[in-house]
Amino acid sequence: MNFTKMHGCGNDYIYINCFEEAVEDPAALAVQVSDRHFGVGSDGLVLILPSSIADFKMRIFNADGSEAMMCGNALRCIAKYVWDNGMTKKNPVALETLSGVKIIHVKLEQGSVVSARVDMGAPALIPVEQTLRLDDGTVFDVTCVSMGNPHCVAFVEDTEAFPLERIGPRVERHPWFPDRINAEFVQLLCPTAIKMRVWERGSGETLACGTGACASAVACILNGRCAKDTDITVQLRGGDLVIRWDSAADTVYMTGPAAFICSGTLANA
Repeated sequence: MNFTKMHGCGNDYIYINCFEEAVEDPAALAVQVSDRHFGVGSDGLVLILPSSIADFKMRIFNADGSEAMMCGNALRCIAKYVWDNGMTKKNPVALETLSGVKIIHVKLEQGSVVSARVDMGAPALIPVEQTLRLDDGTVFDVTCVSMGNPHCVAFVEDTEAFPLERIGPRVERHPWFPDRINAEFVQLLCPTAIKMRVWERGSGETLACGTGACASAVACILNGRCAKDTDITVQLRGGDLVIRWDSAADTVYMTGPAAFICSGTLANA
């Protein structure tokens, strides 16, 4: 089985072109390829599929084999894949996900996609209490936002010093969230820039999360720390994303890079 490895700000996935390949058990394959010692190594598996309602369809599986609704960084990488491999010349590209159809505008340099702007749609508040208490006694004021998948955002003084490995799993599996949740911890730098670390459900800490960056920017706006109709730079461990909540369209735009790493053949897929 042929594969391609790509990343958006260090959020790396294994991509399978299902126009050419058949994947019988994507959950098991996700676990196999994501292992960074015995597999290729990735945050999960992405399938690029035909769609009856859009140009293409994506399915995405976390490193533990659980299926996710979508992934903002993977959206940009799929757009790069289908453009760079001659599968489309449309701009924008319409991509079907479990969270609806997403529209992706690509930026080209010398005929290859280097970045993309994604219309992520309107954010939705998740109705939970504002104060989250963990089983170890830690208390956070949180804002919970869905950007096609669920996020719990908390503000901290210093993201680098924050004990993410201890706190992240507790938030992910808190009883409020029976299906688990992605957890973002945000440090405000100024009204137009924030730093963020993320604990993704099913994958642990990743270097970036596109929907998490969107949710964090929305949480900053809802809490009066940033403003709508302003480009907000979200600094992630793997690079920067630019998020803008457009009030006229009531949609969140995410702009960021998409990069090819390598391609190869899975011998035991």
